[in-house]
Amino acid sequence: MEGFIHSTESFGTVDGPGIRFVIFFQGCPMRCLYCHNPDTWKIGTGTKRTVESLLVEYDSVKEFMKNGGITCTGGEPLVQIDFVTELFEKAKEKGIHTCLDSSGITFTPDSTEKFERLCKCTDLVMLDIKHIDDEQHKILTGQTNKNIFDMAEYLSETGKPVWIRHVLVPERSDKDEYLHRLHDFIETLDNVEKVEVLPYHTLGVYKWKELGIPYQLEGIDPPSQERVENANRILETAKYHA
Repeated sequence: MEGFIHSTESFGTVDGPGIRFVIFFQGCPMRCLYCHNPDTWKIGTGTKRTVESLLVEYDSVKEFMKNGGITCTGGEPLVQIDFVTELFEKAKEKGIHTCLDSSGITFTPDSTEKFERLCKCTDLVMLDIKHIDDEQHKILTGQTNKNIFDMAEYLSETGKPVWIRHVLVPERSDKDEYLHRLHDFIETLDNVEKVEVLPYHTLGVYKWKELGIPYQLEGIDPPSQERVENANRILETAKYHA
């Protein structure tokens, strides 16, 4: 099977536990205003790779993957769910830890057959919750957040280990009201091992300019350390069930 891959990284340290081989998938239905990889948006483009070629590449650097494994991110890897599933199934045959970094935007609770198969060979899901408020989520990403919360609840019901990731964006998601609501939602889940607050940054703005896409968060600076600490204080009170 072939998939459309944007790129790979052989020494990922922020994409799951340990040192990881990170595969960036091409294609994403979200249009996050702060996206630092807008070059991964277009579906059906990128470099065609086979599962076998990616595992061979992993094998070439596996000596450095201390306490790590493979992480599939994007773009949105669930756009190519069949490819990710085959990759993870073959990775598990080799004893490799597998991690899915996803926004959950493609998840539908009335059609979980493919997702169930993927979950069986996925050790950890890093679920990106962009915004707790649906209307604000639509403004920030161009999509509803209902699918994301459905996926979070499904993962909780099935007991799949999850890390919640939340990008803190000044003037968008960095309000105590929103953070408390996110905290309250996390409290309803029984499988959350960690919550990571990711400060908004502007390192990918140059890609927007190269692609000729107007950057709509121009003038918004990264959050202060005080606001990051505030978000961590609010969210860290969630009861984790690891």
